[in-house]
Amino acid sequence: MKNLTRRFFLKSVALIGSTGITAFNLKAQSPANASIPLPSPTSSSQGLTFNKAGYDIWIRKENEIVACYRAHPTQKYPYIYPFTGPISGIPLTTETALPWYHHRSIFFGCDRVNGDDYWSQELNKGKIVSSQPKVVGISKNSLQIYDSCQWRSPKNEAVMSDERKINLILYSDTIIFLDWEIVWKAVVDVIIQKTNHSLFSIRSAPDITPSEGGNLVNANGNKGEKETFGKKSVWCAFYGKRKRTNFIEGIALFDHPKNPWAPTEWFTRDYGFVSPTPLNFIEKPINLKKETLITLKYRVVGFGGTPEEAQLDKLFSEWSKA
Repeated sequence: MKNLTRRFFLKSVALIGSTGITAFNLKAQSPANASIPLPSPTSSSQGLTFNKAGYDIWIRKENEIVACYRAHPTQKYPYIYPFTGPISGIPLTTETALPWYHHRSIFFGCDRVNGDDYWSQELNKGKIVSSQPKVVGISKNSLQIYDSCQWRSPKNEAVMSDERKINLILYSDTIIFLDWEIVWKAVVDVIIQKTNHSLFSIRSAPDITPSEGGNLVNANGNKGEKETFGKKSVWCAFYGKRKRTNFIEGIALFDHPKNPWAPTEWFTRDYGFVSPTPLNFIEKPINLKKETLITLKYRVVGFGGTPEEAQLDKLFSEWSKA
């Protein structure tokens, strides 16, 4: 199996327009064994706790909900909701909202995989099915979840699979990290068509989006959907004054520089959606040969204040070098 380097990926994508055929291979370490360095302890007097209810894992700090990983097999895909603001305790994401109510907060999926849909609302077009998540590590300031998922077609056949390790970290009283490492595998030969419905995504709470008076910015200083859509950046963020409070909070998504296509173009919307996805911008389909592995790393940051006050650039630099 060939290793997939960033240079090889970019070269391959450049060839897509002329051939329409690309096979990606990556020999990757399972996220269950990945080592994620932890930051300095917070000033909190009480650490994280959790309880598992079936396929749901609820995470609390001082008996207040911080996040919940939801993975019931009747869902379209596993996702995290809520993911609460570090100051307000109000969710920074929405589980569902108009105009596209099928977005589920913080999630990983893809449409047009061998003609099937692992993204939108319709369960009969394909589902990402959890084997049942597990808490594999916990300390005062961090908690790790491991989950193994099958991408099952309408015929109930596995087309793709993924192993995901999710690490929630209390970095400080005003910053929370949610690190995802995903090893995505082609169980059979797979063709992915051009699609904007693809890969790791966030649907922000409406009150911090431009549509309702909030802000959308990227690492280059571009603002709003008009300036950020289709632009390459290492991160994007929504932030603003929380509804019925005086708190300013935000949520950012970091795209790791070792992801095969980084830095990639972003799909952004003023109503609260962001995703770093190359699949919306390819010219021809992508072919993944059976047993192909792709490793993806993302960091979600819940922060108090503005991106400048939270020092998102510094946080990204520290994370990317770890």
